[in-house]
Amino acid sequence: MRHKPQQVPAPKATKLKVAEPTELMTFLLAKMGGMSRNSVKSLLAHRQIMVNDKVTTQFNLPLQPNDLITVNSGRGNIELNHPKLRILFEDQHLIVVEKKEGLLTVSTGDSDETTAFSILKTHVKKSSPQNRIYVVHRLDRETSGVIMFAKTKEVQLILQENWHRIVTRRIYVALVEGKMEKEQDTIVTWLTENEKSLKIHSSEQDNGGQQAVTHYRCVKSNENFSLLELELETGRKNQIRVHMEGIGHPIAGDKKYGAGTSPIGRLALHARLLAFYHPITTEVVSFETPVPRNFLSIFH
Repeated sequence: MRHKPQQVPAPKATKLKVAEPTELMTFLLAKMGGMSRNSVKSLLAHRQIMVNDKVTTQFNLPLQPNDLITVNSGRGNIELNHPKLRILFEDQHLIVVEKKEGLLTVSTGDSDETTAFSILKTHVKKSSPQNRIYVVHRLDRETSGVIMFAKTKEVQLILQENWHRIVTRRIYVALVEGKMEKEQDTIVTWLTENEKSLKIHSSEQDNGGQQAVTHYRCVKSNENFSLLELELETGRKNQIRVHMEGIGHPIAGDKKYGAGTSPIGRLALHARLLAFYHPITTEVVSFETPVPRNFLSIFH
């Protein structure tokens, strides 16, 4: 006799509409019938509160009239605890995460290695087996920072086909070797990839390669290292790494592109900020992470 699979009850959701400007904690304490501050904080910590369909964990979030608050009774299905990946934002269209160094964005070939993609694929399937994740752009394995994935094929296509119109800012920080000659500058070269070595080569003349434009400014420096903030105008493979080697200031820890030192034991490149027009709502959203502490410790 075959057993029917058990139906897992869907988590209940309470929907509440905001009538006047207030803060989220004040609103929930008034509406949730005698809940304590700690209970509300627990709901927030377990990612069970949504404001206008976006998960929030911020108790003092300002609310406006007509905002829609959803309180989910189920927990765990939207929480991700992983040492290499932290969710910054998630809605039904996309997911923005902070990736730690040492984690591939997506597997290269048929290896079973854990990647940002595989972690998120497992994460979204916990809510529903139909859920999917789609790659939009990549960060090198040793680069940490903000990266975005789509949750539908349509959103993936919108983002990939309109990337330069949709993405308004991409800011990186890098610890580079040596003291900079110029406080700020713009680097423009043409990049080609060597198919054998998979190294990217940079040319100051148009040689038919892809044009790459990087703006940088020096934030801190000492005799041996400089901390740069870099804004990408184009997003080519290994662009910042090649450009830094080209001006004689390779990124610390980047043996592939000319570095002779590794003061923090990793490639010292971090994608700090990603701002873009949300592909569905068209509002500008911006996600920022702090400069890694070990980048700054070099200057103490």
